[in-house]
Amino acid sequence: MDEFYATGIFLFVLFLLLGSGVWVGLALLGVAFVGMELFTTRPAGDAMMTIIWGASSSWTLSALPLFIWMGEVLFRTRLSEDMFKGLSPWMARLPGGLVHTNIVGCTVFAAVSGSSAATLTTVGKMSIPELRKREYPESMVIGTLAGAATLGLMIPPSLTLIVYGVTINESITKLFIAGILPGLFLASLFMVYVIIVSKLSPDFKPIEEPRMTFMEKVENSKFLIPVILLISLVIGSMYLGFATATEAAAFGVLGSLALAATQGSLNRNSFFESLMGATRTSAMIALILAGAAFLSLAMGFTGLPKALAEWIGSLELSRFQLLMGLLVFYIIIGCFLDGISSVVLTIAVVEPMIRQAGIDIIWFGIFIVVVVEMAQITPPIGFNLFVLQGMTDHEMNYIAKAALPMFMLMVVMVFVLILFPELATWLPENMRQGPS
Repeated sequence: MDEFYATGIFLFVLFLLLGSGVWVGLALLGVAFVGMELFTTRPAGDAMMTIIWGASSSWTLSALPLFIWMGEVLFRTRLSEDMFKGLSPWMARLPGGLVHTNIVGCTVFAAVSGSSAATLTTVGKMSIPELRKREYPESMVIGTLAGAATLGLMIPPSLTLIVYGVTINESITKLFIAGILPGLFLASLFMVYVIIVSKLSPDFKPIEEPRMTFMEKVENSKFLIPVILLISLVIGSMYLGFATATEAAAFGVLGSLALAATQGSLNRNSFFESLMGATRTSAMIALILAGAAFLSLAMGFTGLPKALAEWIGSLELSRFQLLMGLLVFYIIIGCFLDGISSVVLTIAVVEPMIRQAGIDIIWFGIFIVVVVEMAQITPPIGFNLFVLQGMTDHEMNYIAKAALPMFMLMVVMVFVLILFPELATWLPENMRQGPS
């Protein structure tokens, strides 16, 4: 059978379904069903039931709704206000001033959320009015927020890394730990950019903050204690080997509920809303994963992934050339699909290539997350751009232009990862082994 003829059929049906507005998960199931009917003798319905049950009953996957619920609970607390109060005294004296609260605030919330959109909304609803009040340049406020919010995809607990780990059958805990140093390094790149622009731009003339004594700054830092404790509980329990990713997620939910109760923002209504929000998001992702698992099975019967990997191998590309090809590939599909859909739709084909090229699976997970982050701020489907448009009423072109420097810094981050792979592999290789 001609594998590339099968490829044409798969792509035609996929784009037909996506173009007609069908949900991504249902589109993947539809493509797989057509592939099974056309290219195999196995009953498609029986195969679909079996593979969907197997994909949905994974113990590792149970971490996903728990981390989503944790983020939903924290989204309904005063966390963003407390973070701004705690961070602003320390950020005010840096070159670039309170713009750094966008970056540091997103970095902190990313460590308890896992979602780029939740990070953007939570930090933005507090920082945008405050920075506007102090006359910071609008493009810098918008751009840094759009870029820094993508850290929710990398810094654990990352929903994209959970999906990648489940799809490729790799340790979620190791992937989480691998994302810490690259996430912090990317946040540092954003901060360095703010410092440079604040020194060079003639338009950077914000209203100065009143000076505070060291003890006053320490006093304000008490607002950061709850979230720091929660981060330590979630990430520390995994790194020290006390808990798996799923167990750490359960700790995180309990911690977030305790934090919400302490702040007085936990009531029957907010509890129900957070639970339903987590259910909707988890169901959406589970449907995409189920469709991707069925599509992987269908493509396996056609021999497409193996044939494509062998064809790529015959080109004798270097490791760098292969990664550059994948970089361009993911940037292009990221213009039309969200990050999780991009990962599950392509990983069945990409995995044989990277294994054949000898690329570390953990490292590639961080690589793919950085590239998927770019898609969050890339028109026309960049989700962060839509969220910001709703929050600021700016035109999409203005927001995309403001976010362009952040996009370029992410490209720089890709090359940093290629040159220094230990940035992503050192921590997971040296972490304590905990329960399986």
